[in-house]
Amino acid sequence: MTTQFSRAVTPVRPAFDELRHTRATDPGAIARAAAARPRRPLLGPNGTVLIVAADHPARGALSVGDRPMAMADRYSLLERLLICLANPRVDGVLATADIIDDLLLLGALDGRLAIGSMNRGGLAGAVFELDDRITGYDTASLVAGQLDGGKLLVRVDPSDPGTAATLQAAGRAVTELAAAGLMAMLEPFWMMRGADGGLGHDLSTEAVIRSVAVASGLGGRSSHTWLKLPVVPGMERVMAATTLPTVILGGDNTSSTEERVDSWGRALELPGVRGLVVGRALLYPPDDDVAGAVAAAAALLR
Repeated sequence: MTTQFSRAVTPVRPAFDELRHTRATDPGAIARAAAARPRRPLLGPNGTVLIVAADHPARGALSVGDRPMAMADRYSLLERLLICLANPRVDGVLATADIIDDLLLLGALDGRLAIGSMNRGGLAGAVFELDDRITGYDTASLVAGQLDGGKLLVRVDPSDPGTAATLQAAGRAVTELAAAGLMAMLEPFWMMRGADGGLGHDLSTEAVIRSVAVASGLGGRSSHTWLKLPVVPGMERVMAATTLPTVILGGDNTSSTEERVDSWGRALELPGVRGLVVGRALLYPPDDDVAGAVAAAAALLR
């Protein structure tokens, strides 16, 4: 199989024929693999965590930089995830059930964290984008699948009525996840609209602080709530806005791996920051050296 990104991707070539065969003939194999998966604590021995995020396709977000269909090839995506998971310093994966199930069948999640992505209903570019309903994992399926937590995207636009339903659903999920003893990873953004009505993230320090305040108060229990935040100017002020454990997200792919790693390293020095949850910046780095990008990120968490 040849992909448009195969130049620097290590040829892992897992048994995709067997994977397809198992899915068609033995669907119960997924539940058996989940039940047999060795579990581990959330944090590694040094108190940090590095998770690779791959939940973008379920929201119709397939682009990486100037490559509009970069994540459309599922086999290339799985190969890249396997390259990441081959590094022992990678603690796990954040993804939707289709990807988690593939990785379970491939035996790639033993002893790793599996965080399920919950609200993928806000499809990229849709008129209902901010009515981000839970269309992926819910708490019951996370528990049944013996996953380690659930992630919720919490985008807030005071001018969009869809925000209210998203906040309500996220608050309910936080309460349920805490009762089940599972991490609730919240990724909050304050949103803004351009002149054409298009959505964008407001990444000013004040807007990120405001989003932290709203997300931190969701749910009836905060005991298992974590935050997933972007690196912005004034991160000291952002982290002063919460006592919740926090991971840093990867950001866009417009800068070099070195520039992103440098910004992650500075953020990791702040109190409360426990690690990285990075997706496209590791899976599709500008030079396509997946293993090298993962190694550079992992080195920050020694």
